[in-house]
Amino acid sequence: MQFSVIIPAHNEERYIGKALRSVRSAAKYAAPDTVEIIVAANRCTDRTVDIAQQYDAKVIRNDSKCIAAVRNSGVRAATGEIIVTLDADSMMTKYSLVEIKSLLQSGDYIGGGANPKFDRMSVGIAFSSLYVAMHLLPVMLRSGGYLSGAMFWCCRRDFEQIGGFNESLVSLEDLDFARRLKQLGAERGQKYGTLKDSYVLTSSRKFDEFGDWYLIRNRKLTKRIFTGTDRSAADAFYYDVR
Repeated sequence: MQFSVIIPAHNEERYIGKALRSVRSAAKYAAPDTVEIIVAANRCTDRTVDIAQQYDAKVIRNDSKCIAAVRNSGVRAATGEIIVTLDADSMMTKYSLVEIKSLLQSGDYIGGGANPKFDRMSVGIAFSSLYVAMHLLPVMLRSGGYLSGAMFWCCRRDFEQIGGFNESLVSLEDLDFARRLKQLGAERGQKYGTLKDSYVLTSSRKFDEFGDWYLIRNRKLTKRIFTGTDRSAADAFYYDVR
């Protein structure tokens, strides 16, 4: 198997079908028999698992309240040489896997991420996104520049070399992963890449649930989330929602 696409999912029956269809569509261009999908089901009480099985995804279960641990459990069940992570409320575009394969085979890239686009936009979402970016900017500057996320991709051996996602973090595990992957690439003379022709279409459900201005109106909570280690803040915004 060449690709393993890991999708963590906590009660995602409204979204996961779209995510799975997007992977199947992308697989058609990268050769369908080289792509496996692994859904890491996390404390699901809805039809998430049933839907995943309808798309012939491999389902594993991890009940920890730590997205890093959930993602890592999916990777441990993977057989692919290339690891791709995608959130259950997101969709990759049809040439994503082709582009990832091309960049990794070039030898110039250690791996990387993709740029996200929300499925709806508003003034509140735009300002909230800018507010988040301002908080993440110092970390990115210390890491030498922009670190894309949304959908991570790298060779399995490199994922394992940096130790996967940091399970001591309950939030911001994605930025931490990108920083460490980029550092490994720098040591080898490789770049951390961002897909140019592909992107990730992600749901605006957090804004639908909390309100488009929530992150700005609740700046203290937002700052606590940005520590990466505040369990009660992470539970309030991520793990105990829905």
